[in-house]
Amino acid sequence: MPLMPASSLSGVTVRRLGRVDYLSTLNRMRDFTESRTAGSQDEIWLLQHPPVYTQGISCQARPRAAGKAIPVIGTDRGGQITYHGPGQLIVYVLLDLKRRSLGVRRLVTILEQSIIDLLAQHRLTGARRERAPGVYVADAKVAALGIRVRRGASYHGLSLNVAMDLSPFLAIDPCGFEGLAVTDLRSLGVDIDIDVVAAQLVSILTSELDCDSVEFV
Repeated sequence: MPLMPASSLSGVTVRRLGRVDYLSTLNRMRDFTESRTAGSQDEIWLLQHPPVYTQGISCQARPRAAGKAIPVIGTDRGGQITYHGPGQLIVYVLLDLKRRSLGVRRLVTILEQSIIDLLAQHRLTGARRERAPGVYVADAKVAALGIRVRRGASYHGLSLNVAMDLSPFLAIDPCGFEGLAVTDLRSLGVDIDIDVVAAQLVSILTSELDCDSVEFV
């Protein structure tokens, strides 16, 4: 996607943050959301996290013995326990939902559909599951979602497994579902650089969000 100036409030700034610590990024999202005004530009953050388990706001689950070496951080998103690690694309969506006339359910649908459309570009069929947000390929979860809304604005977002060590998922019930299979694009036969996937997904997502301008920083 060519660089374009984010010239209006229906545009978005896309930040490529690289590999960043989970807790400091969470605090940065909260600070951004608390300080934004009606004139603040929406943002999408692209990143990876070092190995970490995160728990949704009402989750008490802990990893089993095999996952004890990986830190566990409670957070304020929806959902249960999940794993983040290198080779997983994180997309945080910091959007003024009121300005975009979006409810949470519609935002979740847009995020899921963006992943499904991305998978279709690589000849994979993605699917939703009732009462289990995320995207699945052949009954294995390839992408997870978790959203928080504060002051009419969203933060957190989605994680897409691209090419990662999947073994830490074996120490938890991913997203609260016992025995849930987890996969990544590499295991599904798509060998692709994570930055390329990020660019493809951003192109789809910003189109779904009707962004009239996109600026990469």
